[in-house]
Amino acid sequence: MGALSWPSEEELNGIRKIVSEMAGRGVEEVRVAISPYRICPLGAHIDHQGGTVTAMTIDKGILLGFVPSGDTRVVLRSGQFKREVRFRVDETQNPRQIIQQNGAVHSNDSSSLQEECGWGNYARGAVYSLKSRGNELPQGIIGYICGTEGLDSSGVSSSAAELKLIEGGYSRFQTNVGIAYLLAFESANNITVSPTENIEYDRLIENGYLGLRNGILDQSAILLSHHGCLTCMDCKSKEYKLVHPPKLQKTYKLLLAFSGLKHALTNNPGYNCRVAECQEAARILLHASGNQGKEPLLSNVKPEAYEAHKCQLESNLAKRAEHYFSENMRVAKGLEAWASGNLEDFGKLIAASGLSSIKNYECGSEPLIQLYEILLRAPGVYGARFSGAGFRGCCLAIVDADRADEAASFVREEYFKLQPKLACQRKPHKGVLICDAGDCARVI
Repeated sequence: MGALSWPSEEELNGIRKIVSEMAGRGVEEVRVAISPYRICPLGAHIDHQGGTVTAMTIDKGILLGFVPSGDTRVVLRSGQFKREVRFRVDETQNPRQIIQQNGAVHSNDSSSLQEECGWGNYARGAVYSLKSRGNELPQGIIGYICGTEGLDSSGVSSSAAELKLIEGGYSRFQTNVGIAYLLAFESANNITVSPTENIEYDRLIENGYLGLRNGILDQSAILLSHHGCLTCMDCKSKEYKLVHPPKLQKTYKLLLAFSGLKHALTNNPGYNCRVAECQEAARILLHASGNQGKEPLLSNVKPEAYEAHKCQLESNLAKRAEHYFSENMRVAKGLEAWASGNLEDFGKLIAASGLSSIKNYECGSEPLIQLYEILLRAPGVYGARFSGAGFRGCCLAIVDADRADEAASFVREEYFKLQPKLACQRKPHKGVLICDAGDCARVI
């Protein structure tokens, strides 16, 4: 796959200059937290049920330039939002409980996100997470955060480069931002934390501080991935492995195709509702198999118990359970295909995952489904599926490297025919991005 191309020296130097001017410090003192976006080729929507997932990062993401502030101050600026965020690490950070309901985001904080520079809540959450586990934070940071141009809340990975909660939608980049802040505060305060520990720290930001019902797929992919490998994560046991094919039969690129939709549809029941449906299906299946004492997660239901008792599930719950068990099987087969270097078989499983997300998990929208179907017809594409939660606007595909440009042009043209208004909302050169695999989150 070649050497890593992101971040470039130009990007790093630009961020270092901004932070240097903010802090009145030398450029050489500025550190940069790199938090790459992730994709999930297989294992869609099963991490919160303890399933097994696969993931890798791409050569795009969040960059947070920072210097230790020398005291307890935190001063942050954003490449997206005009208002500056200021607070102190010795202040008490109370959970905000920003909860997604019916595709919208609500807060229990009367000060409201707009009034309080809500894009800084992930920095506050990082402080909350670290201190709640007994870490001392004598120093804050002075920092500047930005994300890859053109990747806002459209559905890659899980940012806010920088958190679009204030626009009424659940951004799929929030994990990248949380991890970037964790790495920055840890670096500034000389705290040594393992990647697996940071998975739990970031989960505490999202589950404990913000009240989102996320699993650990995003954190695991961003923190554990290695360039050229497929990361496999058992979300029940927290065990993971890196699968590196002995030799891929063909070189590949990754396509990200954007529909132009940037917000979850108001009539879409959303992420939290799907989690609840999976848990209800698990509860019924566990009760039917005499295991009602176990936590209601589908990973606690044995496949044979599912086959024996799935007839007791009403239609919606039956679909959610079918997606879980079939997706777990696709992951197992996909790992075999990747390990043998068979991109064709790997791609077919990705496409089947996308179809199950539509038919059984029932996410997506008409434009997004159209985009998925166009990708499957594109030259050189091995397989495609929704990226992120699938409630908004991005699809991913794995494509023969020699045909990536041809595939990207095909997708742009065909999608414009079906959705001209949405296609025009995207910058022409940003509608379909050609990416390479990335590396793990880190500080340089």
